[in-house]
Amino acid sequence: MSCLLFVFGSMLPVATLGSGFAELGAMTERGFRISAEARLLGDGRSPGAVLGAIDAERQLSPASVSKAYLAAAALDRWGPQHRFATRLVSAAQLDANGVLSGDLILDGGGDPGLASEDLWRLTQRLHQAGVREIDGRLVVSQWRFGPVECITTDRCEARTRVANSYSALLSSAGVNHGNWCVNVAPGAAAGEPARITSCDSQALILDIDSQIETRPPDSGTEFSAERVTREDGDVMLLRGQISLNASPRDVYRASGDPARQTARTLMAMLEQAGIAVRDGYATSIEQPPASARALAQVESKPLQELLLHVMNYSNNFMADVLALNLVDTPRSDLLQAGEAIQEYVAGLPDHGPVVMLSGSGLTTENRTSAQGSNVLLESMFHRASLFPSFVASFQSPANGVSRFIRRGSPLFQDNIMLKTGTLNQPYAVRAVGGYFRTRSGRWGVFTVMVNGTSSTPWLNWAQVLDPLADDLARMIEAN
Repeated sequence: MSCLLFVFGSMLPVATLGSGFAELGAMTERGFRISAEARLLGDGRSPGAVLGAIDAERQLSPASVSKAYLAAAALDRWGPQHRFATRLVSAAQLDANGVLSGDLILDGGGDPGLASEDLWRLTQRLHQAGVREIDGRLVVSQWRFGPVECITTDRCEARTRVANSYSALLSSAGVNHGNWCVNVAPGAAAGEPARITSCDSQALILDIDSQIETRPPDSGTEFSAERVTREDGDVMLLRGQISLNASPRDVYRASGDPARQTARTLMAMLEQAGIAVRDGYATSIEQPPASARALAQVESKPLQELLLHVMNYSNNFMADVLALNLVDTPRSDLLQAGEAIQEYVAGLPDHGPVVMLSGSGLTTENRTSAQGSNVLLESMFHRASLFPSFVASFQSPANGVSRFIRRGSPLFQDNIMLKTGTLNQPYAVRAVGGYFRTRSGRWGVFTVMVNGTSSTPWLNWAQVLDPLADDLARMIEAN
């Protein structure tokens, strides 16, 4: 009898073997590739019980669930309170009249969240240090990394033109997530051009080519925005219409050169503060001279706060800049950043193979398994000093920043913390992983990766999250 049971069991389909994922498993019949596992956490000495699995060791693309690997590696390297510094330095002398006789250098420290407010704070501190004029250039130094070679189609195309914000190019001296921001507001009367202003300064710091017309009240607002790079730099192309009674709208588009964007933004702020720069600006990949002294400095938010933005908003610019910081040598690229994450994973017992070509997951070539991802999640759970900062970067469906995760029963929404990943090209990827608490208060981990092929149907989040919510709710209720 036992032999017959063994033979019969070996013939069961994969979805049945992972009966905990009874609803999700039906997707395999439609041609989707799935790696899934949910299990209770052990006590640190032995693993917990597996509640459901579908090809748990299968290597698939995790998309932005890759960011959980990055977050773990970053917390392991630096700890939750680490801050990145950005400095204004110079080897030149400052005379009694406030004239700096030489170049002023912005030393890009790889702050993933460097923003206009930080540049303004640097400008104010420079003014407080007595600087009133730069008898030289403003030089933005991205010697740590940048320009970084692109490895995905979106970013490669963004070097010349882009109609989105998520394909931002990378630099250790990038500001505002590598994005230009302009504000579009209606003109004074119907028929007049829309008013276009900079989000970050009183004067425009980006060339504008706008053909947005103001239309009568309640006539509708619809316009397009594309950043193109011409011989003399970036230009924002704006086309369409805006209603006379419409509210002003901020528009973000990735810049063609983030270090140059930083230079132009900082130049505008220096001018606004009354600090003249005689010889314009430049960018550099050279490290500031050893003789340079700091004139002003700002520090980033703590790492644990940066991770909230990396994970909750799935910010690709911040993720890849943070990953590049993991490389110890200057002039790092995304492949080296991925290798740094892989080195961290190599220290996790029983994880198995992993391929990380970027920290953001903005490529289908990243690879892991549901079992391996759960090993990572469990390893962080047992690190008491890091786990609060790590788990806080995951979203609760009930209160998620992303509205598409607000689904499923109250039991699912209130007992899950998750990170999602989405890709649509060259094939669809929907991935999700995180933690759950059972009815009895036990902790568990889960990872689900659904990958399509060139021949599978269109895949949306409802098709994955709805059955997953049902499956996990049953596991939570039963345990």
